[in-house]
Amino acid sequence: GCLFLLVQNAFAQVLVKRDTVLMGSSFDVSIVAENEALAENYIQQVFEEVIRIDLLISDWKPNSQISEVNKNAGIKPVKVDKEVFDLTKRALQFSEMTNGAFDITVASMDKIWSFDGLMDELPTNEAIQKSIENVGYKNVILNESESTIFLSKKGMKIGFGATGKGYAADKGRELMLKLGIKGGIVNASGDLASWGRQPDRKSWLIGLRNPFKNEVILRTFPVRNAAMCTSGDYQKFALIDGIRYSHIINPKTGIPATGLTSVTVLGPEAETANAFSTSIMVLGAEAGLQLLENYPDYACLIITEEGNIITSKNYKKVLKKLNTDN
Repeated sequence: GCLFLLVQNAFAQVLVKRDTVLMGSSFDVSIVAENEALAENYIQQVFEEVIRIDLLISDWKPNSQISEVNKNAGIKPVKVDKEVFDLTKRALQFSEMTNGAFDITVASMDKIWSFDGLMDELPTNEAIQKSIENVGYKNVILNESESTIFLSKKGMKIGFGATGKGYAADKGRELMLKLGIKGGIVNASGDLASWGRQPDRKSWLIGLRNPFKNEVILRTFPVRNAAMCTSGDYQKFALIDGIRYSHIINPKTGIPATGLTSVTVLGPEAETANAFSTSIMVLGAEAGLQLLENYPDYACLIITEEGNIITSKNYKKVLKKLNTDN
């Protein structure tokens, strides 16, 4: 009998969850470890990794490399770390993939929309046109050999509001896997990356809230190695003449997305899922589903303004794959 006890103890593990505010969002990290002190230490390491990334890519911290790039728009190329270069390069690839529905230069839009409930009429056409003058991912010039980023127009800005948190979640998970941590979740306010299993060997269970009734869980997803990101208009939107305008703005028109309440994308990586969920909000259900057909590792669940739920064809298949120990 005592041999059996030993085997059991080898698996005795605890789950510790901590949250903090990073990148202007709530970050919560859950780690499975041998004891609480170890788990706390690992969680701290994840937080530090996110802080490190934020210091590189924040577009509102004046000393970050991205702020430096933005300050030199129309002036000169700026040398950046390979990590920042690669993140920007992938963002431009997402723009190509989504035909411009995703665009990191949307950061250069003049703030003519407000989503604090005070806006009661649409901006004028002139204001909208003027606000998107500096938007256009094709004006971001990358030089691989020099590792520089150049914004070719004065007044242009880039920002990682749409993929930065997903990327941070991916990197937190990557760090923990490197350290041999058996399981956990890094959740950047809805952009999350999970791996392994809970201490009782069960899969993680991730709930999706009903955007119309916040306290109701609409769906639960059993996952192991997975990423999940939700973009939605239900927390930040403007209601003008009975139409809900999302805080996610179409980079081409300068007008916020309408029609969809939320888009959840599931797949292997949070950064990519994040880019897709943002793009699908802009593209709408039909074009969004069409886009995902080219990327079979990613599936989506769309909730329309009327409350209808639409899932991509590969939805069940992807969920099944994300719930395996691959």
